[in-house]
Amino acid sequence: MTVVKEAIKTRESRIVHTDQVLACDLNNYQTLFGGVLMKKIDSAACLSARRHSRVKQCVTASTDSIDFLDAICETDSVCVESFVSFTGRTSMEIFCKVIAEDIATGDRRIAATAFLTFVALDENKKPVEVPGVIPETEEEKFLFETAKDRAEMRKLRRTKSKELAEYLTLKKPWDR
Repeated sequence: MTVVKEAIKTRESRIVHTDQVLACDLNNYQTLFGGVLMKKIDSAACLSARRHSRVKQCVTASTDSIDFLDAICETDSVCVESFVSFTGRTSMEIFCKVIAEDIATGDRRIAATAFLTFVALDENKKPVEVPGVIPETEEEKFLFETAKDRAEMRKLRRTKSKELAEYLTLKKPWDR
């Protein structure tokens, strides 16, 4: 018998992580490396997925998009806010909003947005059903209402990726 979990309010999965930007995290343009930000996003999104599903393990199924909208500098703090914006049977769409703040002036700006998909796993590393989500704020409702379009794009992109993989070689470049 399958037990359907009761839907959970979006705010229950919200993670807010703020950090300073360190010199070692900067690229040659003196802005935050995209890869460093990607790690912060993936980490926050995973915590949101685990908090929502209440399981020990969640895995990243896809990173649908990360849109870098404004540079993050060493004088900024970087805040990653994430929450579950939509759910399927075993998958969760996580929305991440990255806010950069100039610590000296207090000016805040949206530096990036991202959508990731996570799957909750049981002790045997098998997907488990996750609760639905109940959006409350205008931002949450907008993301919830537009999620099905993103899910369709995700399916199409995955199909195209599988088609592409069929044409890729596993040969070592030096053995051609």
